[in-house]
Amino acid sequence: MENLKSVSRRAFVGGTALSALAGSGGIAMARSLTGAVRHAPVIDGLSFLPDNLEEIRQAGLTAMICDVSQVEEVRDADGTPRYQRNFGVNDASLDAAISRIEDSDLVFVAKRGSDIGSKPGCAAFLQFQSCETIGEDLRRIAYFHAKGLRVLQLTHHNDNKFAGGAIETEQSGLTELGRAGIAEMNRVGLLPDVSHGSVPTILEATQASQSPVAYSHGACRAIVDHPRCITDEGIRAIADKGGIIGIFMMSFWLTTDSQPNIDHLIAHIRHAVNIGGIDAVGISNDFPMAGQENLRKLKNDNAEGVKEYLGWWQAMRKLGIPGYEVDPQHVVIPELNNLSRMMTIRNALLDDGFGQTDVSKIMGGNWQKLLVEVLG
Repeated sequence: MENLKSVSRRAFVGGTALSALAGSGGIAMARSLTGAVRHAPVIDGLSFLPDNLEEIRQAGLTAMICDVSQVEEVRDADGTPRYQRNFGVNDASLDAAISRIEDSDLVFVAKRGSDIGSKPGCAAFLQFQSCETIGEDLRRIAYFHAKGLRVLQLTHHNDNKFAGGAIETEQSGLTELGRAGIAEMNRVGLLPDVSHGSVPTILEATQASQSPVAYSHGACRAIVDHPRCITDEGIRAIADKGGIIGIFMMSFWLTTDSQPNIDHLIAHIRHAVNIGGIDAVGISNDFPMAGQENLRKLKNDNAEGVKEYLGWWQAMRKLGIPGYEVDPQHVVIPELNNLSRMMTIRNALLDDGFGQTDVSKIMGGNWQKLLVEVLG
């Protein structure tokens, strides 16, 4: 149950945010691939810039949290793969992404939540998926903010200098540097993202931050018991602070059934709503704009496509990390591995009994409210 303080806070935040949205023209209408009108905003809580920017318009997005970081694979002495986002390559990757966006009329770099709907095109809130880019130099937070970064994830799978990752044999939380880093994010106006964090990281970051935090992309551990998925305690903590839990589309963290379908995604959305409330849940992708490319080439043959993930999965099993005992059987929900996924999800939510107002919140209204509150 929410306490009276959190209820009154949410009511106040919702009212002020909606006033800002009305003034910005952010509550507009977006069109699906077929041209049918649906309520905006339609916001993807985590995706990537496609090679063909026209895909953003085809996906019907009003806004997106856009990961522009670049991964370097680093292997331990025993050959275990780890994926890091270090300063040099990501400083350059941010510049490259901004340059591409500035040359397009389909997408623009959003600096404030109220930028959503303020001009034609999709508002892109640029994100790095890990604080490895920061290292131990907290001045880089303001440096990247000045360039246009607006969302910063604490860690990606593994422990780093800021926080404990979810995919570790021993779980740890925020470091002192991580606490100072969150304070600096709050100061300059970056949205802290706790996706991929350990249970202690998620809970401690939510407590440490003066602003709401996002779990931009993931799934519910009550349904799939895996450390990459968020616990009910984590959902409540984020929701009580006014943050968002984004449910993503990586099917091996949505179901252990042999054949994934959209009902598995809807089940995670409904669970998160039941635990955190209707104002705390959004949609994320975590695949390229048009879907997981290799699976698309394979016509969504999950049995074949999952093979590219098995090396990493089995390496985690060898390390003794919980949740990796059995190989996954699939990667994508076939009906969502395409550009029309958001309309498909919207229709599935309506079919499942969600009302139109609640569907509009899940499809983007909640993300927009959060971005207005944290970024202005």
